[in-house]
Order: sequence, then C-alpha cells, then structure tokens
Amino acid sequence: MLPNPSSKRVLSVAPMPPEKLAYALARYSRSPDSIHESIDWVRTHDSAKFLESFYFQYGHASIADLGHVTICFEGISELAATEIEDEQLWDGQARSSRYQDFSKSDVVVPPEFSAEEARIYESAANALLDCYREVHQGALDYLKTTLPIPEGMKPETYARNIAARAFDIARCLLPFGIPTGVGQVTSIRTLEKQIRRFKASEYQELRDIAAELSNACAIAPDCIWDKANEAEPLAPTLARHAERDDSAIRLRADLAEWAADHLPPVTGEQGGAAVDLLQPANVQADVCATLLYPVSNQPYRALYELACGWTEAKRQELMQFALGGRARHNELPRHFRTAPYVFDIVMDIGAYRDLHRHRRCQQFRQQYTNLLGYETPNVVELAGVSRAYRQALQAVDAGICKLPAPAAQYLLPFAARSRFLFKMDFAEIEYISRLRSGVKGHLSYRKIAWEMKQALERLDPVLGQLIEATPPWVEDPLKR
Repeated sequence: MLPNPSSKRVLSVAPMPPEKLAYALARYSRSPDSIHESIDWVRTHDSAKFLESFYFQYGHASIADLGHVTICFEGISELAATEIEDEQLWDGQARSSRYQDFSKSDVVVPPEFSAEEARIYESAANALLDCYREVHQGALDYLKTTLPIPEGMKPETYARNIAARAFDIARCLLPFGIPTGVGQVTSIRTLEKQIRRFKASEYQELRDIAAELSNACAIAPDCIWDKANEAEPLAPTLARHAERDDSAIRLRADLAEWAADHLPPVTGEQGGAAVDLLQPANVQADVCATLLYPVSNQPYRALYELACGWTEAKRQELMQFALGGRARHNELPRHFRTAPYVFDIVMDIGAYRDLHRHRRCQQFRQQYTNLLGYETPNVVELAGVSRAYRQALQAVDAGICKLPAPAAQYLLPFAARSRFLFKMDFAEIEYISRLRSGVKGHLSYRKIAWEMKQALERLDPVLGQLIEATPPWVEDPLKR
C-alpha cells in the first residue's frame, strides 16, 4: 500500500533521554509501527530491560549508536583531554590554546604522585609557566615591531591576531598537565567504550574520570535546558554495565612482554626523518609492526622490515598472541586495521594535538617522551628569549628524571617531540596536507602537513602533485 500523499515523509523527533531514544529507534527498525507509535510504546515500557537483553547480552552494539549524550569535562589535564578525544567515532571540541592566557593557571597534579614528587613536578611546571609568560611577552613585542598594523585593519582585529600568534609561540611551553575543558556529543556506544577504556588506563586521572563518568550516567544531567520538566537519568543502564576493559590491559602487557623477548635492542639514533612514509605491501608485516609500535621506541619502518623478514609462522604467532585476551563481543584491536599509506611522524605534542583531530585514519602513538628533543620556534631566538626557553626545558628534563613513569609525562611541554603513526588513504593525505599547511595554522603542524605532501610526491609523483598544499615559508601571521 502506498503512503498517503498528504502525509509527512520527514518527521523530527524532539530530544529524549538517550536510552529511551535508542529503544524507540531500535523498535522502529524492528516493527511496522510508525515512529509516533514506537515512541508511545517506549513511554509505557522499560528501556533498561531492552538494552540489557539486546545490547549488553546479545551484543547488538548498533542499538547504542541511536542514543546520544552530551558530556563536558572541566578542569582536566591536556593529557587526559587527548585520551578522551582518542575515539574514531567522536564529535567534540577542546578549549583552544590559541586564544587563552594560561599564565595564571595551576597545573593538574597526577594523583599517583607522592607529596615530594608533587613538589618536584609543580616546581618544574611553574618554571615552564614563568617562561611561558616571558616568551609570550617577548613574542608579542617582537611581532608588534616587525608586523605593524596593515592599512585598513581594525585595531581590535590586529590586537587579537597578534595576541593569537604570540600564544601560538608561547604554547610550546605549556605542560601536558595544564588544565583544559572538553565538550563532546557521542553515542551511548562510544561513551561505553570510553568508560571501559578509561578504567583500563595507565593514568590514574583517567581512571578517576571513568568513575565520575559512570556516576554522571546514572543520575540526572547537571545542566538542564528545560527547567520546567524534571530530567531523567542520562544513561542508567550503561552506568551499570560499563566495566573495565581488561582485554586492553592484557593486550598492552602481553605485547610489551613479546616485544622485550623478540625485538633486537635499539642501536644508534632512532630519530630519523620527521615524516617517513611507507606503502606496505605485506599486510601481515604491517599488522605485526603496528602491534609492536606502541610498546617500542623503534620507527615503524624498522619494525615493518623486521616483520617482513620473519617466517609466516612467526608473524602468525604474534597476531594470535595479540588476540588471546579478546572478549566475546569485542571487535578486533584497531592495530589490525590497515590502510594504503603509513606515516611515521616525529613531531611535538602541540602539533599532535591538532593532527589528532583527524579521524578518517588509524592513529597510534609511542610513549610521550623527552628523549627526542624539543621544537623551538624561530621567534624565540629572534625575540631574545631563547636562554629562558632552554632553561625551562632543562628544568623539565631534570624533573622527569625524578618522577615515576608514566605520570612524569604530565610535565612534558607541548614542544616535546614524540613518535606517532597515522595510517590513511590518499583522500585523507590530501585533506590533511591542504588544510593543515594553510597560513592560518600553527607552524609546527604546517611543516608536518607540507612534508606529508613532499613524502607522497617522492613515493607517487602523480598523486603527490594533485595536493595543493602551502609551503611553510609562505606566511601571513596576521591572517586568522
């Protein structure tokens, strides 16, 4: 029977409690009823029983994609914010370091620290923030001298753009423990993965956030739009079922043990090129190299070539070993996801925070470290504040030596270089290179985006030349 021509074909649905919305849309897909009838049904039936049966018991995970929640995280560290955003199916934004003055901020102290360790950490972090103030003022004075206000530009626009560029330079000194905020809109399914992942985190701050997040799901929202109506709990069923992802803990520990037993010791300098691009032909070796990358300090190329030289039986041994703790409804670890192009990138944490936002790719990282050196913006030298900059970084190195891992990573400034892996297709290379090389961006990731294009041109000149990227020496500091 054809629908009534006069009937509406597009119906909007007002905001509903996330679990009830998921129930209504799931029932709608499983019955001939209209959406009106499905919503009326949900009003008189228990959504918790439905979710417990079909989502948590039978593993119908797509049901949880139908209910969305808005969560804000306040007063968390930049390190924690990076972990929060480490979801491929994620929508949200963190506070920008470009338009805010962090000079009066207190750092987030990792709860793992003893009183003495906290004192060492705060002393070195305060040295960074003191230098942040000095570098910001020095950069601001230098930029005002070298970049006078253009004709036709409003003074308030000029002041805003100059300040933003000065903050771009000073942000290199922000420690990973600087507080920030994140707002996210995610499905219940992604939220559950987050909670389970946070509970398994190596960072106590993330484990504490997981507990708070579970509690927030079990009660009514803190911020209510319609104050005339009493708000229902956000996602109470999820709060009861989101357990720690023990398989992630086992995978991390097992891979670290396997790497210690089978990988040759690192010899010589492991820094290499800032951007190294491979197009892996051996899928097994690619998966093996990706499994080992986060638990080693070796470049992806070295791991891939090593795995290519193994027997097929040895590669299979590693892959089977990685799947040993996989739970019944768990998908494959993301290490098994492949892509035509693999970028191994040595870049500063600040650049990573920006490139990390690109989710149409697979991303992995090694431990954040101070062993690969620090980025130093040219303006630091030109503004006459290089000595203070070096002294602040020396204080970081001295502090890290006295602090336990991994919490010592909270002391790392945005300037600290670490190693990151990005696996993607050509369309994503083009998008990142074109967007992130633009003159509005921070110079550290502009250089990376440009080198990504250059690396592809060397590998495939035809595709590389299709990318319209902006060289880092083309600048317009007053453009926003």
